[in-house]
Amino acid sequence: MTGQEWPRVPIGLDAPQWVSRAGCSSVLAVVHTVTSGQRLLEAVQLIESDTRVQVVFTQAPDAFGNGVGDFLRAEGGLVLPWEMAVRERFDLAIAAAYGGLHEVHAPLVVMPHGAGYGKAFATGEGQAVYGLDAQRLVHNGRVVPSAVVLAHDDEREVLRRQCPQAVDVAVVAGDPCYDRLVASLPHRDEYRAALGVEPGEQVVVVSSTWGLHSLFARFEDLLPNLLEELTPQGVHVIALVHPAAWFGHGRRQVDAWLAGCREAGLVVLGPEVDWRVALIASDQVVADHGSVGVYAAAVDRPVVLVAPPVQSATSSGSPHELLRGAAPRFRPGVPVREQFEAAAPRAASLGEAVRERLTSQPGRSSAELRRVMYRLLDIPEPGRHRAMPPVPAPSGGVR
Repeated sequence: MTGQEWPRVPIGLDAPQWVSRAGCSSVLAVVHTVTSGQRLLEAVQLIESDTRVQVVFTQAPDAFGNGVGDFLRAEGGLVLPWEMAVRERFDLAIAAAYGGLHEVHAPLVVMPHGAGYGKAFATGEGQAVYGLDAQRLVHNGRVVPSAVVLAHDDEREVLRRQCPQAVDVAVVAGDPCYDRLVASLPHRDEYRAALGVEPGEQVVVVSSTWGLHSLFARFEDLLPNLLEELTPQGVHVIALVHPAAWFGHGRRQVDAWLAGCREAGLVVLGPEVDWRVALIASDQVVADHGSVGVYAAAVDRPVVLVAPPVQSATSSGSPHELLRGAAPRFRPGVPVREQFEAAAPRAASLGEAVRERLTSQPGRSSAELRRVMYRLLDIPEPGRHRAMPPVPAPSGGVR
């Protein structure tokens, strides 16, 4: 898109003469990946119904940016080209990743796109927690965000160690993904019906994150073996693959790689389907080191973890680290039914421990996020805050 093709409404010097509602505060949602975009939508929904607010979207540069354009078009938001977005000034910007944020002209809210800040990376002095480090939060000596959203009080201390200059803008708001899972639990029967599950039938969810250390990359025989064992017993096996794998390799390619398993009975949820539907519908979960396993444990699902590679690093004190140390390991060659039966008695106590590390504000995330955004917008927060809505049942994308 060239400069001559940039939208003239609702942002820009001439926009006031073309808009149908004047005087709106402008909010820019900065979407780096489909995953971060999905998390941002939950923040956008807290303010977009306000008649004083205009929300627009932009795609920021990111190695995993494939699919973002289609995602934003499907959501129906107004999308500004990145080159235009960084030339304009906004009343607020929100992001759930970090690339290019120093170029945005707005008070900025940065939030995690997974289960808190659970990923660590190697530094010259050991390890650092990704997202709470100065490399991500500071540019040319200036703290870029106006608010760094934390899920847990303990993360403030991590921030104090790694990027002390950002502590003053830290806000402990809890975990909106977990809160929405809890709000959706009463709809379990509806989700199971939408997935073709009959009353009394069992559902096993197999979840993979992205990358060479993921379940999808390292355990090629796992899905066929699970299907061979469980499908004859009437168990539904549902696969969740991280959007970064879907869009990194192309939907056609991932579909082709999974075609044989689908023919054997595997249900594959496309990246447009909210994965929380499958998690709530599940009876047991097989996961790797990604965030889905953490959320599964947090809602008391029995979780069996595939052995993580030595190279995968979880941050100290995170729910990821707790799960990695406490959840039973998947044992190839041992009937998976036996493994689930062994995991089930530990699910409730493990879930309680994971929840304690996941969020310090259970049930409060949407109210806290909303409060932060209106404070930075510098307009009064309207009326009564609405309860967190449940996740919608899928109407498509189930393969």
